[in-house]
Amino acid sequence: MLVVVVALAASLAYRSLPSLSSTAAPPSLVAPAEHRAARVVVPAAVWPAYGQAAVQIGPSRIQAGPNQHAAPIASVAKVMTAYLVLRDHPLRLGEDGPTITLTDDDVADTDRRRGQEESVVSVAAGEQLSERQALQAVLLPSANNIAAVLARWDAGSEDRFVARMNATARSLGMTHTRYTDPSGYDDATVSTAADQVGIVDRAMRLPAFASVVATPSATLPVAGTVHNTNTLLGQDGFVGVKTGSTAAAGGCFAFRAIRLIDGKRTTITGVVLGQSGHDRIEAGLAAAATMVDRIAGHSRRGVGAMPDLGQPTLAPGTVPRSHR
Repeated sequence: MLVVVVALAASLAYRSLPSLSSTAAPPSLVAPAEHRAARVVVPAAVWPAYGQAAVQIGPSRIQAGPNQHAAPIASVAKVMTAYLVLRDHPLRLGEDGPTITLTDDDVADTDRRRGQEESVVSVAAGEQLSERQALQAVLLPSANNIAAVLARWDAGSEDRFVARMNATARSLGMTHTRYTDPSGYDDATVSTAADQVGIVDRAMRLPAFASVVATPSATLPVAGTVHNTNTLLGQDGFVGVKTGSTAAAGGCFAFRAIRLIDGKRTTITGVVLGQSGHDRIEAGLAAAATMVDRIAGHSRRGVGAMPDLGQPTLAPGTVPRSHR
């Protein structure tokens, strides 16, 4: 029940767009306080010292930090994968959806990926996953093998699915984004933090997506209990979304938190890319936590009334020029 409440809070925090899906929350359910949230200008001190970041506070425009350029995004790419699957195969809250039967080819693909030290979950030929379980495998332990399974199930092949990922990115104005695989393991899958904030926002408007990323753990038929790599979940207002890390991408984290800003519950949706550290996932999580704390903290000190500090501000779905 708690997961459902958190998911509803996350997915209903914004005014829904009519073109998203029949499962998107209607505008009448949006918390009125969100509409009254102050326009908070993000001070320069909020941005991470390394990599790149972007943020959207409440229903305001996306604000992008310095150094925006197309860079590997690792498993943050799975947000687009899950979004497309749910757009094609909508789920209501609590609904499991259709069943996907895994094959010998899926097992062989999993073994190949495990040999490359990719993030996978164990599978068996004949295993049956519901759509919800497959999404849990992709979004919690970040299973690359199940991202590929979903891509083939949805579009008939990974190549066709990737083509749809790119077509969707173009339609959303994600002009600095190029997907080459459904998992983000390929370093040629690149984007900017600002581009990714837009798709994270859209995905979080789907209650089924929001409920999955708000889940600390899940049980799969063969893999057993799997855990969410987002260890901030349930702390300091964090309600999702997706971690990512490779040597090329560094630590990445797409996130949403709900915090008090000027006394009002306000969503903070953001993405950090290219964070460095011995534990790259932890580096991404730490950068996001610091950003959210600084945004909420500065707001309490009246930063909402500060003049624009020169950081680019974008309408959702638009991308800044690169800052190299």
